[in-house]
Amino acid sequence: MLYAAGSGGGAGGLTPILMIALLFGVMYFMMIRPQQKRRREAEQMQSAIGAGDEVVTIGGLYGTVTGVDDETVLLEVAPGVQTKYARPAIARVVNKAERPEAVETVPEDAEPVKE
Repeated sequence: MLYAAGSGGGAGGLTPILMIALLFGVMYFMMIRPQQKRRREAEQMQSAIGAGDEVVTIGGLYGTVTGVDDETVLLEVAPGVQTKYARPAIARVVNKAERPEAVETVPEDAEPVKE
């Protein structure tokens, strides 16, 4: 009799584990994955900053990029006033500067390639 009563609860012990796994799965897709995507997009935006771009810092300061280093960005916030910021301090790019694309030039004295 004791044996028959204990065998019925085996499937019920698996349900809480599945619920916890489902909860972690939902949390991953609702919170962690979108946050990783936003961080990746921010890193791409910050690495693409160049001279002439108009940007906004995380503190709300608008400025024009005048110089870019590996870790810092030099902003002109007023005529003749330049300030230095860390790249992660740039929140967004307001206006992207027009940059000519790199054009491959061929020297004039070069002979054409024959196939």
